[in-house]
Amino acid sequence: HARHSPVLDWLSERSKVNCGLTCTLKQTLHLLSVPTVHLLIVHLCFIVPTALFDSALRKSSLVEQTDMKVELLPALTDNYMYLLIDEDTKEAAIVDPVEPQKVVDAVKKHGVKLKTVLTTHHHWDHAGGNEKLVKLMPGLTVYGGDDRVGALTQKVTHYNTFKVGSLNVKCLSTPCHTRGHICYFVTKENSTEPPAVFTGDTLFVAGCGKFFEGTADEMYKALIDVLGRLPPETRVYCGHEYTINNLKFARHVEPNNEAIQKKLTWAKDKYDNGEPTIPSTVADEFTFNPFMRVREKSVQEHAGTSDPIEAMRSIRKEKDAFRVPKN
Repeated sequence: HARHSPVLDWLSERSKVNCGLTCTLKQTLHLLSVPTVHLLIVHLCFIVPTALFDSALRKSSLVEQTDMKVELLPALTDNYMYLLIDEDTKEAAIVDPVEPQKVVDAVKKHGVKLKTVLTTHHHWDHAGGNEKLVKLMPGLTVYGGDDRVGALTQKVTHYNTFKVGSLNVKCLSTPCHTRGHICYFVTKENSTEPPAVFTGDTLFVAGCGKFFEGTADEMYKALIDVLGRLPPETRVYCGHEYTINNLKFARHVEPNNEAIQKKLTWAKDKYDNGEPTIPSTVADEFTFNPFMRVREKSVQEHAGTSDPIEAMRSIRKEKDAFRVPKN
């Protein structure tokens, strides 16, 4: 049923922009099948105000290193696709290509050879462009950890590895948001530059994904035991631009945390200029992300427990119902 679809969660996030439209839509969508809901959302992109849906208002950004480049490609309302380029071979991979034509244009702009699709999870706003992209660019290898991923050619599990040119990609299984969620950790041998991790809807800047198909224990393992053990300088490329709202919730959890207020001020400046707040780093997330800080006394006191997994469960439930303040 549509009520179990992540589309409704997507609409919920938009309610901060246009509550009347969103609430009416959500009431209607509960009566529709999931395919019908998805089709309706596609049509809505063309009939509702541009400010609500147009990713053209958000700027792309290029993170350049000697070993690799990562271009952030805004998609839909607040999604990001990522074009990962190996500088040695000019081979490229695309992460979650929900808007295929933008991917084709970026590949042409950089003059690279796109060979790989890295799908973090099966939700339509991440994997929904796979089938069209493989038609536009035949021969792509499509990686993912879930049979529900469109156009999947190579199913992966925890610690599977492969190459994108001379770059090493390690698959990290992070089930919770979805059962088959995979994060992709990218390194270069003998490099002194920061590695990258593409976290989809598991880890956001100052937040984490909803527990659609998992538990607090699983999210704890994903954030603390898996992603939290990556090198602290690892650059975090997440699936959505949720940073400001996440930081407002983080401030609610830890009102005396100066790192949160400093990051929020910075993020608002970025947003005002249409610029992304991504990437973050693993080290930074431990300073202001409440879901990465569930072992901290201040977060546990807010949650009313000394158990970090219970704290994870408590603050996720609270975040799900949190009314984001204007300031």
